[in-house]
Amino acid sequence: MRIPIVFFLIIAVFQTAVSQDISELEKRNGFKDIKLGMIADSVKGIKFKKDFKEKDEFPAKLYAVEHPDFARIGEVKVDRIELKAYKNLVYEISVIAEKDTRLMKALESLYGKADYDMKTEVYFWRGTTLILKFRAHGRNHLELLYTSFPIHQMMKADKNQKVDDIANDF
Repeated sequence: MRIPIVFFLIIAVFQTAVSQDISELEKRNGFKDIKLGMIADSVKGIKFKKDFKEKDEFPAKLYAVEHPDFARIGEVKVDRIELKAYKNLVYEISVIAEKDTRLMKALESLYGKADYDMKTEVYFWRGTTLILKFRAHGRNHLELLYTSFPIHQMMKADKNQKVDDIANDF
């Protein structure tokens, strides 16, 4: 009788520990000082690259970030950082770093064990407002990709508003 109770308590403690790790991802909300949802122009070392259409319909801007504060993750060299912004709000952060197994170990120590998508060969941590994807980028690099859910929802809402505006114009 006591064994099932102990087993249940162990499972409950483990689930609490895992959810606390994802709360750390939510709390950090991005890479170092670059936060999802922040105004793109306020990022240190930002340089405009080009205008583009996200999913071929949402006007967005692509930026590169070059600043010494973002040049390394511990001892691992960061090759480049790119941001995507919609209405000047950062909705995606791409960090390309040298391939180093310590990156995955560090991420798992912060956010808990990652889920793995076999189809796309991507490790990921999903919170309520963002997702962090970790994958190979070529032979010698890794990519950390942070994506904001609220700004993607804003894009969809803007699209629906445009459709409603057209419908109301009849």
